[in-house]
Order: sequence, then C-alpha cells, then structure tokens
Amino acid sequence: MILPDTSVTLFSSLYLAPIEYYYALNRCDEAVIEVNDNYQKQSYRNRCVIAGANCPLSLSIPIEKPESAKALMKDIRIAEHGNWRHLHWNAIISAYNSTPFFQFYEDDFRPFYEKRFTFLHDYNEQLRLLICRLTGIEREVSYTKTYISEPTEGVVDMREAIHPKHPSEFKTEPYYQVFSDKHGFINNLSILDLLFNMGNESRFYL
Repeated sequence: MILPDTSVTLFSSLYLAPIEYYYALNRCDEAVIEVNDNYQKQSYRNRCVIAGANCPLSLSIPIEKPESAKALMKDIRIAEHGNWRHLHWNAIISAYNSTPFFQFYEDDFRPFYEKRFTFLHDYNEQLRLLICRLTGIEREVSYTKTYISEPTEGVVDMREAIHPKHPSEFKTEPYYQVFSDKHGFINNLSILDLLFNMGNESRFYL
C-alpha cells in the first residue's frame, strides 16, 4: 500500500478491523470515517477475522433488521439475540489466551463484551479509540456529515478497499503468531492478532 506524503483518507467504520486498516490510519495525516454510507452485509462493518487454533475464524455481530433495504451505517443497531458477546469473548480467549500479551490487554477489551451498545458505529468507534491508544496511533479523526459520493482530489478512499470479498494486496510484515506451526503465518488478520502477539512492538508493523 502506497499513500501520499500528505493525505486525507476516507475510511468505513469497521469492527476490530484488519491490520491494513490501522496501517493506513497510522500513515495518513487526517482520517475521515464515513457514517452515512449504506450498511453492507458480509463486510468488516460487523465482522472480524481472528486466528483460531485450526483456521482463521470469522466473528460477526448480529444487527437488528433495518426498516428499509437501504439503511445508513450510523443508524444500524446491534441485536441482542444469540448471546454474541459471550461467544465472541470466549472465541477471543480461546484464540489468544496463550499469546504473550493477552493478559496484559485482557482488562481493556473485556468490558466491550459485558456492556451493551445500541449502535454498531458507536461500538466500533470505541474499540478503535482503544486500539489507537494501545498502539500509539495519534490521528485526527472526523466523521462525514453526508455521504461522500465523489471524494475530492487528493483524498485516499479506503471505504471499500478493505473488504472480505475484495482480496487485498497488502502484506503484513511477518510477526510471531502462536499457531503458525500448524498453518503458517496468516496475513492481515484483525488488529487483535498483532496486538496480542506483539504488544508494544505492534506499532513497528504499522
């Protein structure tokens, strides 16, 4: 990924986004998060991918069915069925309990799986703020007032560049992963993978 020396970058609101997201966020001068786009199913807006013991594992947050086919991301509400918080947190523990830094960060993340949030965007953003603090990313962030259909010249549009259905050319510099002896290094997982495995050194990969 090559970003301009000085850039404003447009991002989507994502749940525990892939490393690529934070790499771009760390390297832009100003970040704008799009909250007026139409919500998309099967995107990273409500899902993340972590390293399970046997294979990459996708975790999805259930959402309340929107009243119309087109619903803005900022209006999407988190559903309370399926005991998803318990399932997600147990999956994260199972995947990362044996990593070098899980216990160091455990108390930072656990509250997100105990407290209820109404809106998906608010949940994503609170997690992003925590991750930026833990990784040392200091970036000015603003939110769109209306949907930006045509970004102005010089704006880097990452909104749809980071998507499960759009294979990325981004390559994470290989780092220690607990289960790499089973299935080799897995590229561009959720930022959780980098943070729990590398701790304070995560910033050197961003």
